[in-house]
Amino acid sequence: YKAHLVAKGYHQQYDNDYHETFSLVVKLQTIKLVICLALSKECSFSQMDVNIVFLPDTISKDIYMSQLPAFIHLQLPNHVCKLHNAFYGLKHALIAWYHALKSFLLHFRFVSSKSDTSLFIYNRGSILTYFLVYVDNLLLTGNDELFLKQFQDALASQFSLKDLGTPIHFLGVEIVPTSHGLFLSQHHYIRYLLQTHNMHDDARPVNTHLSTTCNLTSGDVSSCDDTIYCQLVDSLQYLSHMPC
Repeated sequence: YKAHLVAKGYHQQYDNDYHETFSLVVKLQTIKLVICLALSKECSFSQMDVNIVFLPDTISKDIYMSQLPAFIHLQLPNHVCKLHNAFYGLKHALIAWYHALKSFLLHFRFVSSKSDTSLFIYNRGSILTYFLVYVDNLLLTGNDELFLKQFQDALASQFSLKDLGTPIHFLGVEIVPTSHGLFLSQHHYIRYLLQTHNMHDDARPVNTHLSTTCNLTSGDVSSCDDTIYCQLVDSLQYLSHMPC
């Protein structure tokens, strides 16, 4: 059995419960650039996934949350819980995770890139290593297998990780090894979108996001689901931002 505890982050107030937020996502252009550099130096790739990305992160300010409805203390029903770790739902949980990860990487003598805060570089002597972070998705590449193994072991001892080995899919992009390098394809992600939104193989292409044969009126809202539509548009925008 697994449980997922989410704090009511929408009750937090800016400058009272938190001061800043952070989006820990590496730029898509950075991913392509690092892959090209790694291929030119014949480096290997390794992908990892963080199991509980926010829970290991300590928070620097006192934050309290109400007791869970099904787990209220019988003798202390009016007490609240003091958080020692960042939980899912907190608006500054990502920056807490970033500080914890960055502190470990800097201690390991990595350097944070000035052009992309989610890219960390280790360059000492003949050893060159790139470490990419996309929230809980990690991509590691370098030219020294022994150093990569030592770093992965140290990282796994600090955080709960799942070693995915050589990357096959990363952020919706399929990575296919070829005799000339790597072939990046979004075929798998596109088919997933088509299946999710009930599009079949014989569906005809269109130039608009909305059917031109559908007549809408101001009072006709019963058949519209704006949430699904927004999700689809966001997915299509992601496809256009990550051309392969």
